[in-house]
Amino acid sequence: MATTTQSENRSRDAMAAQTAKTQRSSRVLGSLFSHTTLIVGSIVFIAPLIFMVSTSLKAMRQIAKFPPEWIPNPVIWANYPGVFTYAPMHKYLLNTMIIVVPTVLGATLVSACAAYAFARLRAPGKNAMFMLVLATLMLPSVVTMVPNYILFAKLGWVGTFKPLTIPPLAGSAFFIFLMRQFFMTIPRELEDAALIDGCGRFRIFRSIVLPLAKPVLATVTIFAFMGAWNDYLGPLIYLGNADQYTLSLGLQAFVRYHGAEWGMLMAASTMMVLPVILLFFFAQKSFIQGITMTGIKG
Repeated sequence: MATTTQSENRSRDAMAAQTAKTQRSSRVLGSLFSHTTLIVGSIVFIAPLIFMVSTSLKAMRQIAKFPPEWIPNPVIWANYPGVFTYAPMHKYLLNTMIIVVPTVLGATLVSACAAYAFARLRAPGKNAMFMLVLATLMLPSVVTMVPNYILFAKLGWVGTFKPLTIPPLAGSAFFIFLMRQFFMTIPRELEDAALIDGCGRFRIFRSIVLPLAKPVLATVTIFAFMGAWNDYLGPLIYLGNADQYTLSLGLQAFVRYHGAEWGMLMAASTMMVLPVILLFFFAQKSFIQGITMTGIKG
């Protein structure tokens, strides 16, 4: 009897060990597959960026080689200062910042105020108004392009930065939705305690809500910055003077007038991409946290 019990115990132990071994093997294979897929995908996406940086450090004779050389030899640093001799990049940068700053301010401050109102304040018709704001996201930009242009032309704004700087100051429907969803995840008890202590809504918003909303603020800042920094169609429509060109229009003008200077073109492209990469690099933790936590509570 005892021998039979011991045999059964040994069999169960062997089966448990075999099951554990199989599970470990499955986890290792799954992890290996996931990491291999991520590495291959990363190489595919980062290869054009590496090639752009590599080309920006080459002479023309190196660029024309086939197969291409990924590591430039020698390294031609002169392409970067050479860009400024062929195009007024400093002026393009200043014009771009004139558009970026109001866009980011409107996205973070104005959209945050509207989102907090939709998330916390009580008013008749609030939900219907929020649905109306969301409905504007369903309209493609090409549908409103002509009416907007006619409106701005009658206001005398065409040929100025006003069509690209004043409307963003009113906020964005997408950013309002994003922040509203995040604000609804903040416990109401914090605000109720502040109200009992005599704080007003603006004080609560400034001292409690905004400090807790750093992840979503970082997310919105990155989205707004990238949208304004990379915008090509808006400046192309409303800015007709070469002195008003942004970086995106400046790069297109550089291709049009100096298309054969591939080294300097890639250097200019690298300088344009670098701020976006640095912004995401330093804010990636808050960015990912803001995206993850948004929409937890509807």
